[in-house]
Amino acid sequence: MENNEFFPPHGGVRLRELAAHLGAELLDDSAGDRLIHSVAPVARAREGQLCYILSRKSKDELATCRASAILCDAALRSAIPEHIPVLLSKTPHTVFAQAGALLHPIAMRPAPVTSQAEGISPAAFIDPTAKLEPGVHVEPMAVIGARAEIGSGTRIGAGSVVGADVKIGRDCTIAAGASILAALIGNGVIIHNGARIGQDGFGFAPGPRGMLKIVQVGRVIIQDNVEIGANTTVDRGAMDDTVIGEGTKIDNQVQIAHNVQIGRHCGIASGAGIAGSTKIGNGVLIGGASGINGHITIGDGVQIGAMSGVVADVPAGARYGGIPARPMKDFLREVAEKMARSDERAKRKGEKND
Repeated sequence: MENNEFFPPHGGVRLRELAAHLGAELLDDSAGDRLIHSVAPVARAREGQLCYILSRKSKDELATCRASAILCDAALRSAIPEHIPVLLSKTPHTVFAQAGALLHPIAMRPAPVTSQAEGISPAAFIDPTAKLEPGVHVEPMAVIGARAEIGSGTRIGAGSVVGADVKIGRDCTIAAGASILAALIGNGVIIHNGARIGQDGFGFAPGPRGMLKIVQVGRVIIQDNVEIGANTTVDRGAMDDTVIGEGTKIDNQVQIAHNVQIGRHCGIASGAGIAGSTKIGNGVLIGGASGINGHITIGDGVQIGAMSGVVADVPAGARYGGIPARPMKDFLREVAEKMARSDERAKRKGEKND
């Protein structure tokens, strides 16, 4: 990983200037002229690279660390070898994210896949009734439908589809192979490769000759600064709208059904599925491979453990886990009790065999 053609190193930022940019404290000012070019994990960081640690669990990895600087909080300062300059921060995880964005800006959004990075490719199809502000970039084989509107600074990736009447704000990135239908999208939104936005939801009614399709005539509303991962699907509403709140981040391969309403600044990990008409508050975190029942309410600030099955309302601020999901302390106590009983049975069986 010394040479990475996909995400090349930065030309160099002096450590003193980097500390000022991040609001971190450089403990050894004599190291201020060192140049930082990239980020790296602790164990294999080399000269010109920045790394960080969050706990003493990483202490053994420091033995092979040759970074030009390391980020940590004051409690971990004593663990850092004397030869590595220290940047102190009360929030090293957040500050490291800011450093990565500065040093590797190309990795912050899906990059163009062709050499024509600017303007509108002649190999794209744009309906004559579509309205594109100056500064929109459209890559080859993209299709933009009738009456669609796209704001300046937005990039439409290769082979992606923007449907009729869709509106996309400014400074968005729609990556290769994504499709956007029946949607209104705010500013600064990132939609990764292969995501499907605005297809009809799963609605059927039993009839005398089988299942009858229930019409889906709602929309998808995606507010500012949302990020949606690769191959994630967001169904349009049946008669109301599906809404993704400002700043929410959704991982790859997540299913969000029709009429779901997700609040601001939520995080939803890969493989989660949210059934129709569920309402999720602000600041909710949902672990990977979790299943959320339909027509329930999850309050603000809730945390759902990975691989949980949520079948009923969850009060604000609660931490739930398990199947069916219940308060985390109850779930962990039950797991501990089951493990203890299992160990006891194994012990008795072993004594019997002896």
